[in-house]
Amino acid sequence: MIILSHRGLWHSLPERNKRESFVESFNAGFGTETDLRDICGKIVISHDMPNGDEITFEEVLQIMDGRNLPLALNIKADGQATVILELLKKYNHTNYFTFDMSVPDMIVQIENGLDVFTGQSDVIPQPILLNKCRGVWLDAFNSDWYDSERLDEIVNAAGRVCIVSADLHKRDTEYQWEQIKKSQSFNNDNLMLCTDKPLAAKEYFYGEN
Repeated sequence: MIILSHRGLWHSLPERNKRESFVESFNAGFGTETDLRDICGKIVISHDMPNGDEITFEEVLQIMDGRNLPLALNIKADGQATVILELLKKYNHTNYFTFDMSVPDMIVQIENGLDVFTGQSDVIPQPILLNKCRGVWLDAFNSDWYDSERLDEIVNAAGRVCIVSADLHKRDTEYQWEQIKKSQSFNNDNLMLCTDKPLAAKEYFYGEN
């Protein structure tokens, strides 16, 4: 399983999605999930509405410096597909997927050749356009609704799965992480975990600090 940091590797909330959080994440060998918005013709990193002083997506790719670590790109606004694809090609970055976009923009992204993950969760039990997507962004908004066997079924159906760690919803991770470790998919790189606690996850799953 591959561990992704959520908005970079940070130690306090204001550091999320900031330059240093990406530097730390990539230097520690973690890929990351981050949020893409557009302002004044540029793609910037921002979970909320941008004001123009955010780090750009291109700068994140420059920090990546050819390491091709996995990027989970949360699309916060429609219409970014062609520019995102151009930037990924410019920096020869192939290890990525986009997710969480609107359905019309999902169709556009698929048609433009982006690697798209569809959503599946306790709110959306049936993933949209699964047969046209590269994988599933697996969420659990209200409860830990799947066990290890169900997780394996989802991975087998989707091919690739990125799990939203329970800590992102301010829940304890004990049950979820135990189920992940028990699954047959655990030793497969097609399974990913996105967490605010990548160092703790690395220690839990692999016994490494």
